[in-house]
Amino acid sequence: MPATPPRLVIFDFDGTLADSFPWFRTALARLIRRHGLRPVAPEEVEGLRRLGTREILRELRVPPWKLPALTRDMRALKAEAAGEIPLFPGVPEMLRGLAAGGTRIAIASSDSEASIRRTLGEAIVPVGPIAAGASLFGKAARLRQVLRAAGVSAPAALYIGDETRDAEAAARVGMDFAAVTWGYAAPEALLARRPRYVFATPADVLRRLGRGGAPG
Repeated sequence: MPATPPRLVIFDFDGTLADSFPWFRTALARLIRRHGLRPVAPEEVEGLRRLGTREILRELRVPPWKLPALTRDMRALKAEAAGEIPLFPGVPEMLRGLAAGGTRIAIASSDSEASIRRTLGEAIVPVGPIAAGASLFGKAARLRQVLRAAGVSAPAALYIGDETRDAEAAARVGMDFAAVTWGYAAPEALLARRPRYVFATPADVLRRLGRGGAPG
């Protein structure tokens, strides 16, 4: 028998709904200069995308004590650029389609709620709870926050994201994880986390999870 579709689909934001990777590369260069981190050569970027988040931090030689300041500065830069960062093609249609099929939608992200709302614009209409402002490795707490707000148990929910830390957060909470292949991490890094689903496009999400879809 096919798997039961999730009652609640929780999306990560940057790299999953918002096409923010080009902005991120520019912002990262600014943060490297500001915080005295090791510069990243252009040819290193693809290799870093194949690593987990903790491995990336080691490669960049980021000491743990700098993470709060880096996260704060990154969030401030993101807020400045929120109106300029586009959604991935097909995201508004995907959100509307999932909601029309009876699937509840939420967001759990490290970004600020104001930035998320500004970037989504009218596409935010089908979205329910938003748990924002997670620390770099604090998404599990935001997932629990969404589950409480929605009144849904972890096994009945699905977290969709584009980074290995998204997979780790879902596992910590006890929910399934789905990987998108269009975001920050390379597909092979996400496949190593054994996601429940792998989606190639937003239309693929709707096809498989929406009304009449074929989960599995």
